Amino acid sequence: METSELLKKVRRIEIKTKGLSNQIFSGEYQTAFKGRGMSFSEVRNYNYGDDVRNIDWNVTARTGDPYIKIFEEEREMTVMLVIDVSPSSYFGTDTQLKNEVLTEIAAVIAFSAINNNDKVGVIFFSDQIEKFIPPKKGKSHILRIIRELINFEPEGTGTNVAIALEYLNNIIKKRSVAFVMSDFFAKDYDTSLRIASRRHDIIGVHLYDSREQELPNVGLVRVLDAETGKKIWLDTSVKKIREQYKDYFQSNFDYLKKTFLKSGADVVSIQTNESYVNALLKFFKKRKG
Repeated sequence: METSELLKKVRRIEIKTKGLSNQIFSGEYQTAFKGRGMSFSEVRNYNYGDDVRNIDWNVTARTGDPYIKIFEEEREMTVMLVIDVSPSSYFGTDTQLKNEVLTEIAAVIAFSAINNNDKVGVIFFSDQIEKFIPPKKGKSHILRIIRELINFEPEGTGTNVAIALEYLNNIIKKRSVAFVMSDFFAKDYDTSLRIASRRHDIIGVHLYDSREQELPNVGLVRVLDAETGKKIWLDTSVKKIREQYKDYFQSNFDYLKKTFLKSGADVVSIQTNESYVNALLKFFKKRKG
């Protein structure tokens, strides 16, 4: 991709996602992830939107003004974006490809994080670790992440969630909030997720296209498997073929839900033709509760 085109895409995503972060997500992000069970640091004046559960009633009574307790994690938290960049993410039958939606979601989370003075780091993975960007603060760092997401070309061809979780656990020693973003067409990551969840707050962001969930009856079509490169003819008029296709999606989806639940990790599923804004807001509100 030419530099001028890349910069235009980065700018469009920055304008859209930074606006969403400033107007909608920053407050939700703060109350969903901050100041829960960490070591006390100091007190400060209460600001609109702060969690009332953190009010320091002794200081408030003494001064006559509301004060809240600040915990160490509230001053600086590490957010990790663990993003699937395998070829299957370059698929979409609606208005956007999966990787384009993932890029916007990652940008919204990243801008929300830096608005709260948190560090943001990234792990790109396929069936191998593709790239690691160490956690840092600042707008220029987030723009670099967006550029990489738009222009990245993976070397791997498959999806290995386990290897990404193992790498996260090995490279990030301090507790972090980790968003694992993928279509999760993979299995055998239950052990890795259980281990990673003991140290980190893991949130799965499951993104899928409607045509991955169910195959339409449109007769004979030639399809490409993005992760193997194989092209085959598929007769979609055969009911058994459509059922097998649907069962494959459902099997991975059921494994995803069960595995995250057993590990005590959260997961939110988003379809490419749905609003990720509404899905994330609903998820953040659920975490606040």
